[in-house]
Amino acid sequence: MPRSTAFDPKTLIGREPERLTLDEHNAIVGQWIALEIYDPLRLPLRRIEAVGASVAECVADLRGRGLDPERFEFVLVRPPYE
Repeated sequence: MPRSTAFDPKTLIGREPERLTLDEHNAIVGQWIALEIYDPLRLPLRRIEAVGASVAECVADLRGRGLDPERFEFVLVRPPYE
C-alpha cells in the first residue's frame, strides 16, 4: 500500500516554531499559526497551538479544543530568510 506524501500541518501542534525543519516551515508558508501570548504570571511555552489558512480557522480550532482564543497571538508564516 503506497504511503501518502501529503503533509498534515496539524502534526506541528505543540512544536516550537523555531525548531521546525526547513521542509516543515516551507510546508506552512502562507498559513496562520496561533501562539499563546506571553504573560509573566504564567510563562507559557512558545508552542504552536493551531495552524490554519486563516485566523478564523485557527480560532475555531482553539475553541474546539476548549482554549480561549483571546490568549493567543496569530502569526502569518512567511518564507524563511525573507
